[in-house]
Amino acid sequence: MPPFFWRKGTIMLTEGLVRLFVRDWRNTASHKVRLAYGTLAGVTGVCCNVLLCAVKLSVGILSGSIAIMADAVNNLSDAGSSVVTLLGFKMAAKPADDEHPFGHGRLEYVAGLAVAIVILAVGLNFLKESCVRIFSPRELELGNGILWFFALTIPVKLWMFFFNRSLGKRLDSPVLLATAFDSLSDILTSLVVLISLVVMRTTGWRIDGYAGFIVALFVIVGGIRVVRDTVNPLLGECPDQELVNGVEQTILENTDICGVHDLIMHNYGPGRYFASAHAEVHSDCDPVKIHDSLEATEVLVSRRYPVQLTLHCDPFNQDDPEYKFWRLKTVAAAEAMNAEFKVYDFRMTMLRNRHVFFNLLVPRNCPVSHQELTAEIQRRLREFDPNVTVAIKVENAYV
Repeated sequence: MPPFFWRKGTIMLTEGLVRLFVRDWRNTASHKVRLAYGTLAGVTGVCCNVLLCAVKLSVGILSGSIAIMADAVNNLSDAGSSVVTLLGFKMAAKPADDEHPFGHGRLEYVAGLAVAIVILAVGLNFLKESCVRIFSPRELELGNGILWFFALTIPVKLWMFFFNRSLGKRLDSPVLLATAFDSLSDILTSLVVLISLVVMRTTGWRIDGYAGFIVALFVIVGGIRVVRDTVNPLLGECPDQELVNGVEQTILENTDICGVHDLIMHNYGPGRYFASAHAEVHSDCDPVKIHDSLEATEVLVSRRYPVQLTLHCDPFNQDDPEYKFWRLKTVAAAEAMNAEFKVYDFRMTMLRNRHVFFNLLVPRNCPVSHQELTAEIQRRLREFDPNVTVAIKVENAYV
């Protein structure tokens, strides 16, 4: 079948299944729709992988090939992974409760990690079995029927790759994307096995153990990648910079807000972010008006992005000439040390001497100590007032 028609056929089959089994399939932000997608992916994965396992196991037993049997058990582990995926989506769709007020969305990442552990366990087991077969090779029965029967399992896995990748992109689901990658690695391993079978059939070389070894390595490498992709969100990785920039730009569209800092975003599953930020506003503004204005921005952000935002009001007197002078000099002193340094929450008091205090955002790998930062900025500011004192709270960005 030409590639164009194959590609068209996979898209049509995927779209047909989605529209048949997922109501309101375009509304991927809905928990019910995500559950329907996850159920479809899980059931499809179980059915296809059990069928492939049965076919390959039969071929492996008839031929005596360790590589084919390794590939068969790999499909059986994929069926188990599909069950984990299905359970993961069902549990992630549970609403928030008293013990989990932010919902259960992170269970999708836990399910993805479980998939990775299964992949690694299967890979390590067949790595061991393949090493045994290398040192103790066996004669295999490789008729034409066996080769063709095995070859016909590859297009099934190719469709499963496109199917899971399509659903994973729609839902931004690491579980389904991990499952899609697993399908792709299965295609590569099946091709390795098929090539080894053809070589053994035509040359008589006993390379079954070597083929099984390569299959096992593919499986292990794939498992490691899936572990990385699912553990990072659980540990609290930095959010996508495009999302961060979009949220900040939306906040600054509010004409009452002069600046934004201390943006913190927590991920509680795909498409579920809770965030907080400090919004700088003029100190002379009516507090009720500012409250309503910030609340309107929170609603606007939630409509544009999958982010539940809470804004903290940071008032400052931007029209005071002395305040403006010292703020500008402080910003200049910080940026002269490092262009990435950011000054915010700037305050100034006049007791016996002028006292300046503020927060300073620095890169996490900044080699300069807190004491050195304070001393250097104070030295620069004392060029304008020899009695000024400086207090700095040094912080790192979370986005």
